[in-house]
Amino acid sequence: MATEHRFRACPLCEAICGLDFTVEDGRVRAIRGDRDDPFSRGHVCPKGNAILDLEDDPDRLRMPLRRRGGDWEEVPWDEALAEAGTQLAAVQRQHGADAVAAYLGNPNVHHFGHAAYLPSLLRRLRTRNIYSASSVDQWPHQVVAWAMYGHQMLIPLPDVDRTDWMLIIGANPVASNGSLMTAPGIARRLEALAARGRVVVVDPRRTETAALASEHVAILPGTDLWFLLGLLAALREAGPPRCQAYDGRLGDFDVAMAATGSVDVADAARRSGVPADVVRRLAGELYRARRACVYGRMGVSTQEHGTLCQWLLQLIHLYTGNLDTEGGMLPCEPVMPVTGPGSSRGRRGRFASRVRGLPEFAGELPASALAEEMATPGPGQVRALVTCAGNPVLSTPGGPQLDELLPRLDYFVAIDIYLNETTRHANLILPPASPLTQYHYDVVFSAFAIRRVARLNVPLRAQAQHERADWQILEGIAAAHAAANGETHEPMPEPRALIAARLAHGPDQITIDALEAAPHGLDLGPLEPSLLRRLQTDDGRIACAPGFLVEALASARESAPRTPEVGELLLIGRRHVRSNNSWMHNAPRLVKGKPRHHLEMHPDDLASRGLSDGERVRIRSRVGQVDVEVRASDAVRVGVICLPHGFGHGRPGTRQARASKVEGPSYNDLTDPEFLDGVSGNAAVNGLPVSVSRIAG
Repeated sequence: MATEHRFRACPLCEAICGLDFTVEDGRVRAIRGDRDDPFSRGHVCPKGNAILDLEDDPDRLRMPLRRRGGDWEEVPWDEALAEAGTQLAAVQRQHGADAVAAYLGNPNVHHFGHAAYLPSLLRRLRTRNIYSASSVDQWPHQVVAWAMYGHQMLIPLPDVDRTDWMLIIGANPVASNGSLMTAPGIARRLEALAARGRVVVVDPRRTETAALASEHVAILPGTDLWFLLGLLAALREAGPPRCQAYDGRLGDFDVAMAATGSVDVADAARRSGVPADVVRRLAGELYRARRACVYGRMGVSTQEHGTLCQWLLQLIHLYTGNLDTEGGMLPCEPVMPVTGPGSSRGRRGRFASRVRGLPEFAGELPASALAEEMATPGPGQVRALVTCAGNPVLSTPGGPQLDELLPRLDYFVAIDIYLNETTRHANLILPPASPLTQYHYDVVFSAFAIRRVARLNVPLRAQAQHERADWQILEGIAAAHAAANGETHEPMPEPRALIAARLAHGPDQITIDALEAAPHGLDLGPLEPSLLRRLQTDDGRIACAPGFLVEALASARESAPRTPEVGELLLIGRRHVRSNNSWMHNAPRLVKGKPRHHLEMHPDDLASRGLSDGERVRIRSRVGQVDVEVRASDAVRVGVICLPHGFGHGRPGTRQARASKVEGPSYNDLTDPEFLDGVSGNAAVNGLPVSVSRIAG
């Protein structure tokens, strides 16, 4: 029996930890952290070991499935790909290009075979109805990066390993393993920072990250705009702006200061629930710190003022001189470029959704609009759908409505390894081969790494004859669609050749041969200031006061603050280090242990409603209701409840034996498709007003 060790980065997690695979006769037998990886240094989260479960999962689809009445049949690959392209083309010939929609889930950014080959298929479909998990996540980051710096991927990152003072707002990187901050072993890094300086967490819940921080400050959900306005006002009290390093490169900084000025710290504190003296103390610490950074993530972005919050964060970095500086916030300049010539800079508002008139961003429409685009008759109505590694029934607002609408489509093809809550409605399911059979370079998360790193992931085993890689599936659909329209399809190079070509355009000119010779990856050192050199704005300056953001801030400041009705509570989500994505719930290693689906509520809120710890309660929002067990927790502040996302399995017609036994309702049975960050169209899934009551009988 031949046994050997091979090395790859984890394909499941944002931290891209280096993994050591024990391979026997072509099969992976064991996985552990790669101690020789210069970035992750042996760290591995539970999802890394869960690769073993995914590889051997008996529920994982291996061949295309076609619906036949109420059952499914396996079909050959050539026949399946031809059908997918032909049927999509037929719908478009009858109803127009926009009659076909595409929804792209979170895993697409984790693999080169998706990320590099999907754009070609989408261009061929020529539809405006493109949606993705990005608009239920990080659009505010991208919109602000595009508006201020000229490119949606020029997102400044916290220099965690070299900073002295860090403020974390609405983020729980210990559970999420980073998230727009690729930092394997983030708990270890934050503990080191807390030992040499200060880590302050501002969050409505005392999270796993807050537990190891120097200080936790509880804020009211959805009020981060006021907290940040108050923090900026308190910085003005602390001293003048430190913008000398950006002289000649700042556009309309005075306009931005005027737009955000005249804010009373005490009033902002009342709105956010953070005492004014705490705001002033934090501002003073931030202003005096030699090296400091402020990082806001999911809790900041997925609320009604998410984009304004991300804009204010950038202004705070400029005011304190911590933008594009060592130990502050600075973008990564990756080995494989994601900015510059040929990259997608991002645009906003070139067209709008048909029903609600929501603006597009970077060629996509908000995922919250997908259901209404299916349901509303007329020219451009969505009549066919392509999903790629996505489960929008569980992961987007309006999930129950989508669940009802999907069976009514003329055609639905899903690229997925599971028969899940969404794909059970498909006409055809196309399952990709294991990512371990393919060349891979992590384009996206390397671009968000807190160090400049590079790693080529080579196949661990050969692709079986009955398997098709994700890129082969996408290329096959595109070729069949072209043939159905009497057009030609120019095939893209295979992944290894495409990776080599893209590396050649990078700033380091690292070759694919060099990466193949470095199985543990390369560490090219810490981040260096590069933002001013890489700006892609028309005038080469930082746009400090984009007009649409100034207008939106004025409107937000003049409008009455959103407050819950009497008796209502504010709902926020949470992630768990094991089960933070719905598609991972069929892996035994990730769902074993105590249930994690419960609702967290402060003991005072339980008592005022006559509820008991462990009781089953009903949560109601404007659009739906769910039943769940409640647990008393002083980790959440009074007036706030916390429910995890990614649950809601066990529906008829799925084939996920383990996931179907995982308890817990779907968070998105409660989220409101009309509750959005108005500037970007990003879903506002945090700070949702709800009621909680005992279940009668």
